[in-house]
This record gives sequence, C-alpha cells and structure tokens, in this order.
Amino acid sequence: MTLKRKDYLSWDEYFMGVAYLAGMRSKDPNTQVGACIVSEENKILSIGYNGFPIGCSDDIFPWARDGENSLETKYLYTTHSELNAILNYPGGSLKGAKMYVTLFPCNECAKAIIQAGIKEVIYDSDKYGDTPAVIASKKMFDAANVKFTRYERSGRSIEFEL
Repeated sequence: MTLKRKDYLSWDEYFMGVAYLAGMRSKDPNTQVGACIVSEENKILSIGYNGFPIGCSDDIFPWARDGENSLETKYLYTTHSELNAILNYPGGSLKGAKMYVTLFPCNECAKAIIQAGIKEVIYDSDKYGDTPAVIASKKMFDAANVKFTRYERSGRSIEFEL
C-alpha cells in the first residue's frame, strides 16, 4: 500500500502563498500586496492585488510615494488588494469568509472587510502597525468581532519556474 505524502502545504501556507503570488501582479514599485478570500470550506472565492482601477492606465497615473501635490502621488488612485479581492468576487455574500493578506489592512479596507461579512483576517506583515490607519483597523475589527491573526511562517521555501 502506498502512503500519502506528508510534506504537502498546510491550508495557511497555501492561501498565504496565493496571496503573495497575487501581490506579484502589482506594478507598484514600492509595495506589492496580495489578498486571498477563502470560504469556510477552504475554497478560494476571490483574489486581489494593489493597483489602479480598471480603465486608469498605469502608464499615465503616478506611482510616486511623495510629491508636493497629492494628485501627483499614487495614494489617491490606488485600490488596495483587500478591496480588489472583495470587488472581484463574482458571487453574492462573503459572510463568514476568511481573508489572507500579505500586509495588515488599512482602516478603509477594514471597513470594507467588515461590511462584506468577512470574519477572520490572517495577515503576514504589520509594518504599519503603529500608524493611525492600522490602529483604527484593529479597533474596528475588535468592535465588529472580526478575528485577526498574524500568519505563522513555517520556514518553508517554495521555488518553481514559470
């Protein structure tokens, strides 16, 4: 009798890996963020990454982080990965779903996550954890009973050729 493999990916490794892979689609020269929304049955419902809205050319709109005029920076134009994942979902409700995201959500994305009915956020990086936007996110998640958990890295490395 042949036994099954024992070195397969865990669900968390798989879905966080999908989120990181999605983030690699981002054309942002500074920060690439990916998100993966998963059902209670561990089925991928939607994926998103940070970038400009459909129809807004990434060759015309700015990618700059800093500028004298905020209209010359990316921040007023970029859609975050979490919101893109929510908006990309072709089905009805995301109630009870989990979101895997490579960077802790900002306050605007937290609002969308809560309104969409997502009940858990698994994040990897919290590099902006001391900013008002992320502090507000955590307050809202706590108030709305949205669980947020830092992804526990397994140390596993995956490499493949495309």
